[in-house]
Amino acid sequence: MQKIYFVVVGKIKESFYREAVAEYVKRLSRFAKIEIKELPEATDLEREADDILQACRGYVIALAVEGEKLSSERLAKKLQTLTDAGKEVSFVIGSSHGLAERVKAAADYKLSFSDMTFPHQLMRVILAEQVYRAFMINAGSTYHK
Repeated sequence: MQKIYFVVVGKIKESFYREAVAEYVKRLSRFAKIEIKELPEATDLEREADDILQACRGYVIALAVEGEKLSSERLAKKLQTLTDAGKEVSFVIGSSHGLAERVKAAADYKLSFSDMTFPHQLMRVILAEQVYRAFMINAGSTYHK
């Protein structure tokens, strides 16, 4: 079974965000083993970088505004390729201060969901939903329609 890590800085304070992430993680459990690694937020991005890089496993996808924008179908194809290759995948979401350049440089891929800025807690919900959508696309489900 595919193993996916969400390496995230900071805790989700609002229960509605926590509940939404939990729902998508539950849905994803039929396709992949999901592990959320919550790291403490620090004022020093370089210190955060050490923690983030230690927590990552396998193919690392950093969420960054300057990353490549993919359609849901293209994200699904990328995840299918990684799954077929037997790779674990780590998605990295930085804090409200962003990600250290060192983390972005170490990532195998930089992914952008938009030119807009989203709260990092909401981004976790969006990421979980899109990863779920990708697995549903790959399964041939009508969820995506």
